[in-house]
This record gives sequence, structure tokens and C-alpha cells, in this order.
Amino acid sequence: NWSVSLIVASLTGAFGSSFLYGYNLSVVNAPAVYIKKFYNETWERRYGFSVDESTLTLLWSITVSIFAIGGLVGAIIVTPIVKFFGRKCTLLLNNVFAVTAALLMSLSLLAGSFEMLILGRIIMGVDAGISLSALPMYLSEISPKEIRGSLGQVTAIFICIGVFTGQVLGLPEIFGQESRWPYLFGAIIVPSLIQVMILPFLPESPRYLLLEKHNTSKAEKAFQTFLGKDDVSHEVEEVLAESRVQRNTKIVSILQLLRTRAVRWQVITVVVTMGCYQLCGLNAIWYYTNNIFSEAGIKHETIPYVTLSTGAVETLAAVFSGLVIERLGRRPLLIGGFGLMVVFFAVLTVSLTLQKTVHWLPYLSIFCILAIIASFCIGPGGIPFVLTGEFFQQSQRPAAFMIAGTVNWLSNFAVGLLFPFIQSGLQTYCFLVFAAICFAGATYLFFVLPETKNKTFHEISQAFAKRNKVSLEMQEMNHYAGERKSSAEQESNFTSSADNGDTKKGIV
Repeated sequence: NWSVSLIVASLTGAFGSSFLYGYNLSVVNAPAVYIKKFYNETWERRYGFSVDESTLTLLWSITVSIFAIGGLVGAIIVTPIVKFFGRKCTLLLNNVFAVTAALLMSLSLLAGSFEMLILGRIIMGVDAGISLSALPMYLSEISPKEIRGSLGQVTAIFICIGVFTGQVLGLPEIFGQESRWPYLFGAIIVPSLIQVMILPFLPESPRYLLLEKHNTSKAEKAFQTFLGKDDVSHEVEEVLAESRVQRNTKIVSILQLLRTRAVRWQVITVVVTMGCYQLCGLNAIWYYTNNIFSEAGIKHETIPYVTLSTGAVETLAAVFSGLVIERLGRRPLLIGGFGLMVVFFAVLTVSLTLQKTVHWLPYLSIFCILAIIASFCIGPGGIPFVLTGEFFQQSQRPAAFMIAGTVNWLSNFAVGLLFPFIQSGLQTYCFLVFAAICFAGATYLFFVLPETKNKTFHEISQAFAKRNKVSLEMQEMNHYAGERKSSAEQESNFTSSADNGDTKKGIV
């Protein structure tokens, strides 16, 4: 089932999208000292005196956290963009934001303007907000249901690879020097250019072409390209069957989606999984890493190299999840990942509290950090994006991804804003807060989440029908408003109009 075109589309799409998201999460860590020095020198040159410590801290906090604000903007505007331009074209156009941001950030030192760096960060956030919705949407629509989970995990895998790449390029031997840190941001252009050169030669999402553009011939060609076979009648019929259920393909707004009783629990589940994805404490782990390594006796100058082990573990765990997700399923990996995080957070809390009394406990803390990262990447790190693509029908998917993206970025911003206060008040016991969040998420998913492995979109909707307290007939009526037609009439109209290369309005 893995055709060459499918592999190239997933790798190219992810390299220019989710890879950049992961890269921009870690790229600011290594040059932090040099960037703060640049801020101080710029301030002194402009105003004739050095910036005070509180103002410098504020400027740096804005530089780091404004990435999440840009991501929220991207998540909000992605729905009309994917509706008008399509999934593939949205990914391509999104590179305008990436290249613009890279130029602003890499030239900020030369221009002597720290405002360019901050503006570049927010524009890069917009790019990330769009890509983390458009990419999973594209991957879920081009893949056969048998490998939809594995292909969906490509998003998470490339996030991890991006984080690891940012750590590697930030080493002192490469770009982690005072004179070279702008190159760290200039490197963003490379994945964008590669995506722009390759992705145009690959088809648009066949489901988008068939259900929203009503172009049967292009949809068939897209299916043939991605599936690597000539006979795609079964896949086309499967999508047409979904279209007959939908009755029309008018894109559903967020408000309409929230009011639709037939998808109420799907929306709640997406909100819970995306919220836990950001609030589970992984960002806190990155905050503590250097301190824990130092307590373990690792020399300060070697800590950046040891930190690479966290990025490597993250990447390997994400790859492992992609390999086994179609065998084990989404449900065990997601619940199991959160469950393991609860265990290791509890052990880490004990270890950090007592590490000054027992000499070997710092090494247990290091093990717990790696175990928490691995547990996160096995399930919670990528499956929420897969589930968002699987839970909803074609016309609901853009609004669903907008809701998921909004929750994702708001939670990201909340962690960055509140964690320093939580850590200051609770010290090492702050990890118990994250353990409680992981436990609550795992408990909810245990009772609510059905297994979606190897199921069509319609079968997944059926699995939620009882919990939503609607019959299948009522569910189909609630999904979409519009005049009901017989299946025979719709297919006849669809076929006759498709032969002319254009589909009449209101058929599907």
C-alpha cells in the first residue's frame, strides 16, 4: 500500500511543515545568551544605556512565547485557506510565511533590529499553525485506511526530527556561536525550498477533488498516483458513498460543528486529547533537563551533547509508534502513553526531592526524563492529529482542525505563561500537576475513545452514534442540511455531469 508517490508526498509535506514546527521549538535554546547580548547592545546603541534585567527578561519571554500567538492566528485562518486553495496548495503557499520569517530573523543582527527577530517569530508561528492543521488533513485524505495511522504519524516523527536538528545545529561546533546564530534561523529556508520544488508535481487530495471540487477525473488520477494502481473504482465508490450520506458538501462552520449533536463527543474528545497534548508537562521536562544533568555530575560544557540524547529518544519513539500503530491501534498507544507518563512523573518527583540525599538518584532522574519523552512520543505526541482527521466527515474536517489547533496553541501559550509560577510555588512537586493531567486524560480516553484502526470515516461516526444518542439515520440528517435525494438519482446526476468535466451544484 505504500506507493512511491505516497511516501514522497508525506515526507515532502512533513519536511516543509511539521519539521519546521519542531525545529523552531528548540532552535532558540542554544543561542539564547547571544541573542540577549544582541538585545542589550541594540538597546544601548539606541538609548545610550544598558537595558535593565527585567526589561531584557520581558523581551526574551516575548521572543519565545509569541511563537504560540502566531500559531493561534494560523490555526484560526487555516479553515478558509484550505477550503479555497485546497490542502496541497495551502502547504505550498504557507512557505511564503516561512521564507519571510527566516529572512527577518537571520538578518536581524545585520540590521541591528531585535524587532525583526520578534516579528519573524510570530510569522513563523503563523506558518506552524497552518501547517499543523493542513498537513494532517492532507495526509489523512491521501492515505488508504489500512495505513492512515502510520502515515498520520509522519507529522509527529518530523516534529521530533525538527527538534533534534535544532539541537544539533545549535552545537558550538556548528552554529551555536555568537557570530553564527543568525544562520540557525536562515536554515529554515532549506526545507521550504525543497517542499516548493517537489510538492507541485504531486496530486491534490483526491477526496478534496471529488467531494469539494466535484472533479471526478482528477480525483481518479490522484487515487491512481497515491495508491499505485490503475483500478481505483472501489476507492472512488467509497468516497461517493460518503457523499451520498452527506447530501451536500458545503463546508461546516465552527459554530455549526459545535451545534451538531451527532459529533458532540468527537469534538469533546479532540479538545481533551489536544489539551492534554500540550498540558501533559513535556515542556516542563525541557525546562528541567539541564539542571538535572548538572546535578548528576555532568560537566556544564558537555551538557548540550548529552541533551542530544533526549532528541534522539524522542525521534526513535515516534518512529516506533509509526511502525506499530496499525497493529496495536490508536487507543492502546494513546492511553498507554499517558499512563506511563503518570508513573514516570511520580518517580521523577520522588527522585528530584531526594536526589541530594542519595548519590545515585540523579541518574534515576535522567532515566525518568528519557522515559517520559519516549512515553509521550509513542502515543500522545502524534495520535491526536491522526484522530482529528479520522473523527469527522469531509465538510466538517476544516472546522474540526481549526478547533483542535486553537486548543493546541492556547494550551501551549498557557504552559509557557503559567509554568514558571507553578514551578516557583511547588518546586519539584510541580510534576504531580502534570501527572494528574495525564491521569485524567487517560481515564477519559479509556471510557470514551473507540478504536479507529482500519475503519472508514463513516464507520468511525457509527462508533460514536450511541454515545451521541442519535440513530444512524438521525446522525446522517444532522451531519448535513439539505434536500434529500435518492442515491440512484444522485449517482446518475453526479456521473452525467462529471462526464462533462463539471459537476452541477447541489448534487452531492
